[in-house]
Amino acid sequence: MAEKEKSSEKITQKEFESRVLQLVESGLTSEKIGEALRKEDIHPKEFEKKISHILKEKGKYINPDLKNVEEKFHRIKDHFEKNKQDKRAKREKDRVFSQVRKIKIYQKLPLK
Repeated sequence: MAEKEKSSEKITQKEFESRVLQLVESGLTSEKIGEALRKEDIHPKEFEKKISHILKEKGKYINPDLKNVEEKFHRIKDHFEKNKQDKRAKREKDRVFSQVRKIKIYQKLPLK
């Protein structure tokens, strides 16, 4: 019976923080960083700080809700610029833009 051998060594808090910062450099949000760490058998709950707190301290935190809605807005905007006759896309662009504004107002971010 070949059981899966797990390393009994736990990583330190500093190693955990450096691993989180490596993952954020690759473009992941705090949600995706948590998933990636769990795949590596590193459970964030075992450490003192949350992933989002580590990122906020380093100034690299991006609200995942805002990032996802802004990406959706840019996809719809690009589509509408290519297809001016698409009235449904125009309506969707306006609707998603209002979501972006609401999130920015709630997070007290500049509207630009």
